[in-house]
Amino acid sequence: MKIAVLGTGMVGRTLGSALVSLGHEVFMGSRESGNPTGVEWAARSGALARAGSFSEAASNSELLVNATPGTVSLAALAEAGPANLQGKVLLDVSNPLDFSRGFPPSLTVSNTDSIAETIQRKYPEARVVKSLNTVSAPVMVDPGRLPGAHDIFVAGDDADAKSTVVGLLQEFGWPTGNIRDLGGLDAARAMEMWLPLWLRIFMKQPEGKMFNIGIVSE
Repeated sequence: MKIAVLGTGMVGRTLGSALVSLGHEVFMGSRESGNPTGVEWAARSGALARAGSFSEAASNSELLVNATPGTVSLAALAEAGPANLQGKVLLDVSNPLDFSRGFPPSLTVSNTDSIAETIQRKYPEARVVKSLNTVSAPVMVDPGRLPGAHDIFVAGDDADAKSTVVGLLQEFGWPTGNIRDLGGLDAARAMEMWLPLWLRIFMKQPEGKMFNIGIVSE
């Protein structure tokens, strides 16, 4: 599959590298076509990896991954170009974290809305699916690095788009039984609001220790 990864941060690079290793063609996008981080990543990642602008990446893709910070996601997608989003699955892994008042951050949107829903309203022809925003980047692409059963969540209004994203999660190694479909895209509100608690837990973890949650039921 031809996949655009928008964002050259740790999340974007981790997802891009994992997708390349799985045999996907990955075009990493950033604001500038010659972004040094993107160019270096592509050179290091082999023949299936390319780097360029948001627009170049989006126009050369079948599926897009929004790995930009939630506070700049709308601007990044505007640069990607509405025409390049039409009809495509858009996997949103962003979180609307506001660090303007320091750490821990607050959320720029919550309770009755989410960044995923905001993206969907702005680009109604895109098929937005929320997932992978509730775990750290290494766990996104390698759930087996944590012992025991733990869960990842999916939300979206388009059943076929969710199925495509679930397929990618399975490629990353997420067991089918631990991929939890929460329903429509409005469930992204709760998924994004998990981040303040996630960050509090993260602050109490020994340095370098990763974690996730699992649903336990009778």
